[in-house]
Amino acid sequence: MHQIIPVPGAFLAGVAIFLIVLWDAFEAIILPRRVTRKFRFARLFYRSTWKLWKFATSLGSSRKGREAFLGFYGPLSLLVLVGVWAVGLVLGFGLMQYGAGSAVVMTGGDSGFLTDVYLSGTTFFTLGLGDVIPRSGLARALVVTEAGFGFGFLAAVIGYLPFIYGSFSKREVDISLLDSRAGTPPTAGELLRRHSYPRGQEALRELLKDWERWSAELMESHLSYPVLAYFRSQHDNQSWIASLAAILDASALLMVGIEGACEKQAELTFAIARHAVTDLSQVFGTAPDSLPQDRLPAEQLRHIRDILARHGLKLRDSEEADRRLNELRRMYEPYIHALAAYLNQTLPPWIPEKKGKDNWQTTAWGQSTGLVEKEEETSHAHVDDHF
Repeated sequence: MHQIIPVPGAFLAGVAIFLIVLWDAFEAIILPRRVTRKFRFARLFYRSTWKLWKFATSLGSSRKGREAFLGFYGPLSLLVLVGVWAVGLVLGFGLMQYGAGSAVVMTGGDSGFLTDVYLSGTTFFTLGLGDVIPRSGLARALVVTEAGFGFGFLAAVIGYLPFIYGSFSKREVDISLLDSRAGTPPTAGELLRRHSYPRGQEALRELLKDWERWSAELMESHLSYPVLAYFRSQHDNQSWIASLAAILDASALLMVGIEGACEKQAELTFAIARHAVTDLSQVFGTAPDSLPQDRLPAEQLRHIRDILARHGLKLRDSEEADRRLNELRRMYEPYIHALAAYLNQTLPPWIPEKKGKDNWQTTAWGQSTGLVEKEEETSHAHVDDHF
């Protein structure tokens, strides 16, 4: 029979790996709050793998292909991280078995470190093959403990994945609804113009109220589960970053002053949306960064004023109004620009750069065959022209 020779160093190393992985998984899956500790395995994992993924993506030549490749990262990284946690736990218990002296009996072979890791793996995944049997009290205790943690880990993962996808789906609903209200991609100028109809300001107030709640939910879910930020929207010309920027832009314009508009609701929406942007910037370590070029030059702001005036919306026009608008923009643009750069997203313009169709007005069948275009032009003839 194999002599039991304890290896204290290996046992302590196994305990350390076990505690590190267990605590990291607890913070990522179970703890419903932001973790401010700088060193976290999950944070290190995402920052390193995301950099590599973005670099690999940059080698592609097709924009559509690059966007599709980026879309794989969120779900795939989540599965890989769960796998890394599982391997860490198996290795930790294997080291503990080895440190306890490899007190096992193996059918048709000798015990050793690889045998201990094998026992740990079969125990963690509750296989129970029976070809390796613990023969000391400590070894048996480790097997029972690992079996319990393995069952709990698998149960936590099974509950974690549906929650992540449920949160993602909930986030995307309002982004999809914004398509017909603010254009594709969403812009502040188009959002205000499309609500210039009679009683449109009432509808705009309700919309901003919905986005006040959406911003709060975004902040809470993405602070607790940052992996959600890497999940990209269904359409390449939509994203949660672009939608949030458009809502902040529109709220800023309303706060500067449009006669008869919902200024108070705009202030409330702006406050929580800006809060979400700054907190998420802190989580991802994206310090506020100046934009390479002005998103709203003076001539474009005049153009917005002219267009809105033609639709019955008078945007306050004075040096004081321009100064106030610039102050509001400085409160969020550097933060959301840094976030967008980190996540490889683009910020929307303040008004549509060119006339185009919304996502709901297009179809892959029409683009590929040309059979639907005439029907679309006829059915959408009543829609107001874009900028």
